[in-house]
Amino acid sequence: MDLLTIGAFAKASRLTPKALRLYDELDLLRPARVDPDTGYRYYAPGQLEQARLVAWLRRLGMPLARIRAVCGLAPAAAAREIRAYWAGVEAETSARRDLAAFLVDQLSAVSGTSGEDTTMLELRYSAHSDPGRVRPANQDTAYAGARLLAVADGYGPAGAPASSAAVRALRFLDTEEVPAGNVLNVLEDAVRGATEAVLDVATDGAEAGTTLTAVLWTGSQLALVHIGDSRAYLLRDGGLFRITHDHTVVQSMIDEGRLTPEEAGSHPQRALLLKALGSGSGTPAPVPDLRLHESRPGDRYLLCSDGLYGVVPEDRVRQFLVSVPDPDTAVRALIDAANDAGGPDNVSCVVADVVRTAAG
Repeated sequence: MDLLTIGAFAKASRLTPKALRLYDELDLLRPARVDPDTGYRYYAPGQLEQARLVAWLRRLGMPLARIRAVCGLAPAAAAREIRAYWAGVEAETSARRDLAAFLVDQLSAVSGTSGEDTTMLELRYSAHSDPGRVRPANQDTAYAGARLLAVADGYGPAGAPASSAAVRALRFLDTEEVPAGNVLNVLEDAVRGATEAVLDVATDGAEAGTTLTAVLWTGSQLALVHIGDSRAYLLRDGGLFRITHDHTVVQSMIDEGRLTPEEAGSHPQRALLLKALGSGSGTPAPVPDLRLHESRPGDRYLLCSDGLYGVVPEDRVRQFLVSVPDPDTAVRALIDAANDAGGPDNVSCVVADVVRTAAG
């Protein structure tokens, strides 16, 4: 049988040699022969059809893990899987369209707020943390105040003291008015103090670490700090937008196209963090995400640990946030939903509404 060199096969299949080597490593497209001395790859002409299918599916944007599954199916089943994938893409495109509209509105608001009275807004809020149905202790901490909202999810033998210490280190921000123009710097400094507080609770070499997702209210904006896999969501005009990005192994694999969000939910490393506070006293402190969000009357924010979103689907979370007007009732309903789904982890929620003051 005549074999094609990797260069010739790449040209015929319209794939690059680099892509072919990656697909070999991922067991997507194995070469027909590998030279034992040089390691050079050779392909059979009969493999061109599969190579072209892989190339087409990549052009669709399909993740590599899903392409592997499609390539292992009979043609009719593969067609159904591609149809299902594309339906999901269209749904996600619609969601992204909503997000783009939200960002346009947000940035337009930032450029046009100079003449507005921003003292007429305030937060109405509630926070609660629950151990769930399985864990013997609660390592989460949730806090809500007039200026500060925070959720932390501790891990390790000293996880509970770690999450508590991180949030406690930020609570001075709830009693001090912070100039809007300096709020990110103030929040960044406070997180450094939180990192030191987490490291201080580790005794006798016991592992102590925590996620931290917190927002600081300035009267018109929310300054967000985030590290780990707790999350912050914004409900605006009926649409739910996640405004944090998980610092996890599976999220990095999703970003690289190696996993789908559906596959990530059952991945054995789904709880493995890439960044957290107090990851180790001998390593450089990880850098959290910091950003500003312009707020409007009617906005609702949700901060939560993975004990909520890990078992309650996002569309159901949105339904609770849309249908339950009182923040405290909404928090309790979300936690009850997590426990009704088995409550396998501690679950913490903060819900805060941006409302006009009585004077406004």
